Amino acid sequence: MTAWLLLIISVLAGTAGDLLTAKGMKDHGEIHDFRPGAMLSVASRLAGDFYMVTGVIAQALSFFSFVALLGVADLSFAVPATALGNVAKTLFARMFLKERLCWRRWAGAFLVTFGVLLVSF
Repeated sequence: MTAWLLLIISVLAGTAGDLLTAKGMKDHGEIHDFRPGAMLSVASRLAGDFYMVTGVIAQALSFFSFVALLGVADLSFAVPATALGNVAKTLFARMFLKERLCWRRWAGAFLVTFGVLLVSF
C-alpha cells in the first residue's frame, strides 16, 4: 500500500511540476541570449515567477517521493510505473495548456499505460 501511495504522489507531483514549469516558460518566452549576464537576468526573473517556483517545488516533491518509493519497491516496478506520468502529462497538456496532440501521441500514451499494467501485476 505504501508503494502505491508513493507512486501516486510521485506521478501527480511530477506531472504538476512539469505543467507548471511549462506554463512559466511559455509565459516567459524563448531564451535567445546565453551570455552569463543575460542568463542571470533570466534566472532572477524566473525565480520570481509563481508557476516556475511552484513547479520546481512540485518536482522536488516528486523526486523525494520517488526516492522513498525505491526504499519500499523494486526498481523494476518503480521505473515503469512512474511512466504513468507521461500519460498524465499528455492528458493535462491537452486540457490545461491547450496543446494540440496528434493520434500518435495518444497512441503512445495508451501503449505506455498498457505496458505499466503488464509490469504491475
